[in-house]
Amino acid sequence: MASSLDKLKALTSLLEDKLEEKQKVSSPPSSEPKQVKIIEKKPVSKSISEIDIDCGNVREENTKRVKQLYEKLKIFEKSPDFENIFIYKAMNLSGIGLKDEDFAQVREGKYIQIIAITYEPDKHGKKKAKNISLGYFGKAETLENELKNEIIEFVLRWRYEKAFQNVEHYKDLIARIETA
Repeated sequence: MASSLDKLKALTSLLEDKLEEKQKVSSPPSSEPKQVKIIEKKPVSKSISEIDIDCGNVREENTKRVKQLYEKLKIFEKSPDFENIFIYKAMNLSGIGLKDEDFAQVREGKYIQIIAITYEPDKHGKKKAKNISLGYFGKAETLENELKNEIIEFVLRWRYEKAFQNVEHYKDLIARIETA
């Protein structure tokens, strides 16, 4: 991975040189003195492999906790194989807010559910979104605070693992470019 970092640095340097040349050509001479802002480059404190190891530890702990919540919330009743819960494209909550402005607020009169989203072809072969309930937890008014927090944590940790999987996918694609 270090070689891709070196390539990225070289490319960045080349682009900066080209931009500088372009600015010299396109900007008319000025009688006012230019102020130059000096940006100090800070050395990277960790190598890529050290960052990968740190992320690996965080990811491992996250996956452990997702599995604990998967069992505690009885998600296995709807999705028996733990590894298969990551084939879903997205995961949402019904009845609990996850946006900044309403985070963790239950919506009165609503039912609490964990909803997985997948895409399946319809009869014409066009992909359509399909919602699958992975867990039903009753009316918002009857939900205990501890259970509410565990439901939210499960969805957020699932999304976190999904983000790790996406990063891994792009790292693999970048590695393929380096060998091409």
